[in-house]
Amino acid sequence: MYTCLLIYLSTDKIIIMTSPEASSEKLDFKRILPIIVIVFVDLLGLSIIIPLLPLYAARFNATPFVIGVLQATYPLMQFLGAPILGRLSDRFGRKPILVISQIGTLAGFIMLGFANTLTLLFISRIIDGLSGANISTAQAAIADSTNEKTRTQGLGLIGAAFGLGFVFGPIIAFIVLAATGQNYQAVAWTAAFFSFASILLTSFWFSETRTADSTSALRKKFSFNALSEALRRPKIGFLLVLMFFYQVAFGGYEQLFSLFTLTRLGMDARDTSGLFVLAGLFIIVVQGGFVGRWSKQKGDRWLVIMGVSTLALGLIGTALTPAIPVPWYEQSKVMDTLAGEGAIRVSIQNIQIQLPDQAARGWFGIIWLVIASFPAALGGGVLHPAVNSMISKSSDKSEVGGMLGVSASMYSAANAIAPLFYGALFQWFGPPVPFMVGGLILLVLWFIAPRIIPSS
Repeated sequence: MYTCLLIYLSTDKIIIMTSPEASSEKLDFKRILPIIVIVFVDLLGLSIIIPLLPLYAARFNATPFVIGVLQATYPLMQFLGAPILGRLSDRFGRKPILVISQIGTLAGFIMLGFANTLTLLFISRIIDGLSGANISTAQAAIADSTNEKTRTQGLGLIGAAFGLGFVFGPIIAFIVLAATGQNYQAVAWTAAFFSFASILLTSFWFSETRTADSTSALRKKFSFNALSEALRRPKIGFLLVLMFFYQVAFGGYEQLFSLFTLTRLGMDARDTSGLFVLAGLFIIVVQGGFVGRWSKQKGDRWLVIMGVSTLALGLIGTALTPAIPVPWYEQSKVMDTLAGEGAIRVSIQNIQIQLPDQAARGWFGIIWLVIASFPAALGGGVLHPAVNSMISKSSDKSEVGGMLGVSASMYSAANAIAPLFYGALFQWFGPPVPFMVGGLILLVLWFIAPRIIPSS
C-alpha cells in the first residue's frame, strides 16, 4: 500500500502528517520493550526452578505420579485465577493486576525457599498459581499496543522473552547449584530475587496500555459462563480447543522432561539445564526472528499446522530415545545429588525414582534426544503465539484481555491435566509411553486442523 504524505502550509507552521496505514505496518518496539523485559525477568524466576521441581519432589519420597500431581497444582490454580485477573485487567488496567500477580509469585518462591517437606512444596505452587496472571496480562498489554498486522510479531516477541528466560534461567540455576553444593533452596531464593525485580520494573517503568476505547465497553463482571460463551463461537471455540489439546501433549513433555532425562539417561539437574539452554536458544531464533515473518508471508493458519506437525515429530522422537546413560553418568553421585547436602540432606532410601544402570553408558542416547528436541522446540515455540494471535484477531478490541484470559485458562487446564496423565503413564507403563501418547495426540490434531481452521 502506498504511503500518503500530507503537508499543510500556513504562515507560521508546517505540519507533516503520515498516513496511519504506513505506520501500522511496523511494530512499535519502544512501546512494547518494557513488557518484553518484564516478561523476561518473570520467566527467569520461573525457568530457574523448572528443571529442579521434579527432582526436588523426588527428594521427599515422591513417586512419578505424585510429581505429576505437584506439577499440576500450579496450572490448576492458574486456571482458576487467570481468567478472573484477565477480566479485571480489562476493567482496572494491566499494570495493577500485573503487580498483584507478581507479588503472588514472589510469595510462592519465598515459601519454596523455606520448603523442607512435600506439603510446603505444594503450598508454594498453590500460592504462585492462584496469582498466575503474569503472562495473560502481558499478552493483553501487547494486544493493546499492536494492531492486526503487528500482533503476531508482538506476541512472538513475548515468546522470545520466554526463550531468553529459558536460556538464562537454567544457566543461573546451574551456577547456583554448583556454588552451593546442590542446594535447591538457594535456587528458590534466587528465583524470588528475580520476581522482586520484576515487581520493581512493573511499578516504575511499565506504563498502562489499557485505553478507554479498548476496554470501556466491558462492564459486566466475569463469570465462568465466559468460558462456555467463548467455546460456542465457531472460530474462537475451535482455537481454544486446539490450544487445550496441543498443550495436554506438550505440557507433559515440558513438566516431566527432567524426570525423563534422569531415569532414561541418568542426567541430573545441571545436565538437564544444558538441554533447556539449547531449546531456549532455538526458541529465541524462531520466535524472535521467524514467527513475525512467517505470519506475514504464510499466515497464522500455516504456522499452527506446521507447529502441530513438528511438535508431534519431536515428542515421538523423544519417546524413542535409547536407554543409554550419558558417558559421565555415575549412579551413586546422582543419588547424592538428589539427596542434597548438609542440613537439607534426606535419606537415599526415601528416593523412589529408578535410575539407569551405568554399565551401558555412551553418546548415542543424548545425541538422539538433542536431535528430537529441535522439532519439539520449533512446534512449541510457534504454536502458542500463533494460536493466541488468531484468537485476538477474532475478538472485539474491548474483550481482548478477557479472551486471552480464557485462552490462558484453557492452557492452564491442559497443563493441570497433562502431568497427572503423563505421571500415571510414566509410573505404570514406563518413561517413553507418555511422550509417545502425546505425539500421537498431536498427529490426530495435525490431521484435523487443516479441515477446520479457515483458510482466510
